[in-house]
Amino acid sequence: MNFPKVITLCLCALLTLSASAQFRSGSVYEDLYDGETVSSMKSHVRDLSSAMMEGRKAGSEGEKMAAEYVEEYLKKYGVDVISPKGGDEFGLRTEDGGTLTSRNVVGFVQGYDKTLRDRYIVVGARLDNIGSMMMTVDGESRNKIFYGANGNASGLAMMLELARMVQTNSILFRRSVLFVAFGASGETFAGSWYFLNRSFKDVANIDAMINLDMLGTGYNGFYAYTSSNSDMNTLLRTLTGELQPILPQIVASEAYPSDHRAFYAMEIPSVMFTTGRYSEHNTERDTQSIIDYALMEKELEYIYNFTLALANYGGQMLFRPGDVPVKSAPKNDVVPYSDCDQRPMFLNSADPSQFLEKWVYQYLKYPAEAVKNGIQGRVMVEFIINKDGKVSDAKVVRSVSPELDEEALKVVSASPKWKPGKLKGEKVRASMTIPVEFRLEKKDGRARVGIRK
Repeated sequence: MNFPKVITLCLCALLTLSASAQFRSGSVYEDLYDGETVSSMKSHVRDLSSAMMEGRKAGSEGEKMAAEYVEEYLKKYGVDVISPKGGDEFGLRTEDGGTLTSRNVVGFVQGYDKTLRDRYIVVGARLDNIGSMMMTVDGESRNKIFYGANGNASGLAMMLELARMVQTNSILFRRSVLFVAFGASGETFAGSWYFLNRSFKDVANIDAMINLDMLGTGYNGFYAYTSSNSDMNTLLRTLTGELQPILPQIVASEAYPSDHRAFYAMEIPSVMFTTGRYSEHNTERDTQSIIDYALMEKELEYIYNFTLALANYGGQMLFRPGDVPVKSAPKNDVVPYSDCDQRPMFLNSADPSQFLEKWVYQYLKYPAEAVKNGIQGRVMVEFIINKDGKVSDAKVVRSVSPELDEEALKVVSASPKWKPGKLKGEKVRASMTIPVEFRLEKKDGRARVGIRK
């Protein structure tokens, strides 16, 4: 072996890595060892708190840019954006008689349970910060930017990565989940008020709200504020009995006024997750250098687990203990997949992605007419796994186009037998909903079926 050549190659590789790290904006050498989630959150916080966005003041060009950023990444993560392009705009009167234009960005992940998928969990994070101001220092004017890395680029980063996780595992969520970046939160929570009172038509079907605000500095702790809602507190305490990477402290006092207040006003049970106030709050020192990303990764895992538990909550979250829950429709003999004590299994796996990967995407073909017309999207197919393991009653619960719907139904209906689900030791008919993905590659226009990466 020619050792000098090997050494030279190794040195070149190290130099290449160093150069790559050096020219990544805002990156340091340690970033090379970050996991995917930490790397993504760092990128989100860095971009959302950049000087280019000038503190994201409500109604500013920076806030608009932040809204476009959130929209772009929700789409990139496969989340359906149901607000108009650029955000759902609304106007506010200013003190000088003018109008401030802000916007909300709304993403949607549909739940699988036909009895609960029209009920919603809202996950929100405020979009804006306090912006910038001109000041004179030593006789010279300079622009002082309040970057808002922790307030609230950290919450937005957490929401985006949570949306990615929920979308990836959507077949586990009974209720649907809405992800909302609220504009003009600093203006008396205008974005959340507009969402509840003007924009979203199914407010009566919102069962609970999760607010993510200032989650990047953990030296003061990790908190959950529920306004002492007993059902929400019970669910939080239930998760303490399970293995979690971190646990929030349930507090009776509000760490910071935020968008959860608008939901309280509508008597919707809510929880705010936060790491609380910090010395850099509302100063120009609120930069990405103060963010504890390792802590944020642990918080994200806990909040994902909580969101899943909340979306699959069997009862109805009550705003006050004396409320009477709305009676659910009588059940037939079909049991939701997640309610089975022993879930249905395909090829000895209870993970629905096994069925998608080993059967659906092996035999699914992209219809030529759909490719020709540039049609793509996610067909939601519901079906029943009977007591004998056969699949029946397949139907499209969310359509894309007739040709894509037909192809998805054909492959699902032709499924081999499953191992049936059980409840209390007895075999049951179990219902399941899966997302069948058709998409066209942007670079070369090729058709592809499979789980969105």
